[in-house]
Amino acid sequence: MSMFMGIDAAASGLTAERLRMDVISNNIANANTTRTREGGAYHRRYVIFEPRENDESSFTSFLQKSMHKTAAGNGVRAVGIAADNEQGPLVYDPGHPDANAQGYVERPNVNIVSEMVDMITASRAYEANTTTIDAAKSMVTKALDIGK
Repeated sequence: MSMFMGIDAAASGLTAERLRMDVISNNIANANTTRTREGGAYHRRYVIFEPRENDESSFTSFLQKSMHKTAAGNGVRAVGIAADNEQGPLVYDPGHPDANAQGYVERPNVNIVSEMVDMITASRAYEANTTTIDAAKSMVTKALDIGK
């Protein structure tokens, strides 16, 4: 295992969590948007993650497969941003420009409290990945100091 694989995996986590925080920020910013370009109220978005796959053609991957059934993680990547198509709450407001014929306006399906909890979770995950990179840098520095 390369000494930089841990840093690379943590860096992929940093990138993924930054994207997740951007999407959550967008959800919070649009918590009151009742009209979008697509029409209708804003629907919250979320990021879809998947583990990064090992390079199957590498010699290291071949050795890991032959020696172990499982290998260390290789990081994460975002594969898409999806919309939560659940209908938002209907509020009776006949004077609103986006009200339907019955006088109801569909509000966005964004729950500020759950978005803030998700933001804190993403922030903590970002901090954990930063700590991982700092620890790896410290280990490399200590290893180089041994050679002096």
